[in-house]
Amino acid sequence: MAFNIALLDIIACPLCKGRLKLDKPNQQLICTFDRLAYPIKQDIPVLLSSESRELSAAEVEPWLL
Repeated sequence: MAFNIALLDIIACPLCKGRLKLDKPNQQLICTFDRLAYPIKQDIPVLLSSESRELSAAEVEPWLL
């Protein structure tokens, strides 16, 4: 089973409540506002700030389009 992209319509960043974007190759969800990446483990998004990874400006830029 793969991550269900329909979930992107109902889940949000736990910090800013903004929309998340799917980074399918890296299996993570991106919050461009907070510059955080949340992992997807075994097809389940882990939306815990303690599990998130901070993104550099260069990593976030492609997602701002």
